[in-house]
Amino acid sequence: MPSTLSDSVSVTIRVAVVEDDAGFCDDLRKIIEAVPDFRLVGMAGTKADALALLRGPSADVLLVDLGLPDGSGIDVIGAAVHAWPDCNIMVSTHFGDESHVMRSIEAGAAGYLLKDGSAARIADEIRSVASGGSPISPVIARQILLRLQQGDSASAPRGPSPLSPREAEVLDLIVKGFTTQEIAKLMALSHFTVRSFVRRIYSKLKVTSKAEAIYEARALGLSRE
Repeated sequence: MPSTLSDSVSVTIRVAVVEDDAGFCDDLRKIIEAVPDFRLVGMAGTKADALALLRGPSADVLLVDLGLPDGSGIDVIGAAVHAWPDCNIMVSTHFGDESHVMRSIEAGAAGYLLKDGSAARIADEIRSVASGGSPISPVIARQILLRLQQGDSASAPRGPSPLSPREAEVLDLIVKGFTTQEIAKLMALSHFTVRSFVRRIYSKLKVTSKAEAIYEARALGLSRE
């Protein structure tokens, strides 16, 4: 009787990547090449190159960054839906705001992930979307559910902020792009104190990264940005 494991690894998942960040692109290449049942079939660093890639043989999974130097990755998603109808498209980006999330899903993306996952997690997510799953970063999934639950009541008064005034001030500076050292100088605090604020903010917002904290702050109206 043939082995189930043997059967599962005999199916090759063809992966194409659209990513302009050279460092992250190299990381993705290493992850894909390290997995026996993955095969890298194409890479593009611009919207123009991605559209050219779509004129070739289809991939099983297409990873798309949204912030391309010559346009939006959302346009690439829309083009891929028509050019490669059997391909599963997954966004991998730093953009976690609601507008980008909803536009990507509406364009045809099946998964949406922020660039903060481990190599093992990224490999699992590629395999998940290839098998028909819809992997989405937990913080983004939570906000999509919140929006659906709110429906037309988006203008209703929000509940009290879970953050203290000082924590809210630190979070606002994080959203504005300031580093820990810069926040410490602006608030006349030690960087150790600022780091303590950041840990408490992450804990209260139930996030694990700066990108997720920024997204959560904007989604919950905790930032003045």
